[in-house]
Amino acid sequence: MAENDDGMARLLAVMARLRDPQTGCPWDLQQDFSTIAPYTIEEAYEVADAIDRGDLPGLCDELGDLLLQVVFHARMAQEQGAFSFDDVVAAIVGKLVRRHPHVFAQTSAPDAGAVANNWEAIKRAERAEAGETDRSALAGIARGLPEWQRATKLQNRAARVGFDWPGPQPVLAKLQEELDEVRAEFDALAADPDDASARDRLEDELGDLLFVAANLARHAKIDVGSALRRANHKFERRFRAMETLAEADGTAFAELSLAAQEAYWARVKRSEGGSDAEGPG
Repeated sequence: MAENDDGMARLLAVMARLRDPQTGCPWDLQQDFSTIAPYTIEEAYEVADAIDRGDLPGLCDELGDLLLQVVFHARMAQEQGAFSFDDVVAAIVGKLVRRHPHVFAQTSAPDAGAVANNWEAIKRAERAEAGETDRSALAGIARGLPEWQRATKLQNRAARVGFDWPGPQPVLAKLQEELDEVRAEFDALAADPDDASARDRLEDELGDLLFVAANLARHAKIDVGSALRRANHKFERRFRAMETLAEADGTAFAELSLAAQEAYWARVKRSEGGSDAEGPG
């Protein structure tokens, strides 16, 4: 523990040096919470990517980058007299102890579902104690989340109070309904490309389609982000393979017709054991 404390102290000292007004780094000194926030989000995604790739050495490196983000924000707050890194640590330690009474107190939680229910009840009590007046089942869901993640959280919260489809079949039916509505709005926009209201309706219907798709993944107990990440990896792998095949044939892939490109796509899918269905997917 002492070694860990010493390492943390060194990191805090390095951050303080970088932010020193006289001898610090000009770039670090220019930053504020809003400019660092995108890096914080980026580093969190890079942690998830290392985990997804099973790259433990990379995960070690990315966790360090993410920890730096916490230290950076805490240092800026300390300079303003708002809070320090020690306050951040004290807050999370207190929260973990408070939200795990089945570990640190006498409350019983026999399974993960009970733990989740207790967690939400404690969070509601904390919000009430803090003076928050929002009593909705949807209260406390951060607006800064990626929208696919926020959609799933909204759906989970609604499901906890019984507002949910009983299974995947009605969700699939709703997905088809939303797809039909998207087709109708595409047709309306094609008939009048300058119709701003048609474009607005199309965006609205596409949003509904994606929201229902997220709900379908939730009913399958599949994380939307993981599923989309998997699809992205598959598309990238196949697209790069098409480019390689075209180059081996002495052809510039970008100069091929769509039909010729799709022929390469079918070759790649066959090589992976997939079907010959046209188009990316």
